[in-house]
Amino acid sequence: MNKSGLIQVVSEKANLTKKKAEEVIDIVFGTMSQALINGERIELRGIGSFVVKNYDPYIGRNPKTGERIQVPSKKLPFFKVGKELREKVDH
Repeated sequence: MNKSGLIQVVSEKANLTKKKAEEVIDIVFGTMSQALINGERIELRGIGSFVVKNYDPYIGRNPKTGERIQVPSKKLPFFKVGKELREKVDH
């Protein structure tokens, strides 16, 4: 599901206009994004948790040329699925 699909579902289920549903989605995901930017952990009970992982710099290899390159440190979001969601998907 993408953002427009989520807006459609929220609009229908909550009996909101698409504009209001979009505002709700923007507030929720904007708040979550800001929390991750601030280094906070997000847990959605029954779904999973989001955290930003820090990766150290390393020497990598360009897959096309084979040339060794320096890969800088980076931060990436990481999602760990919760037990309840995992069980629903597996069955």
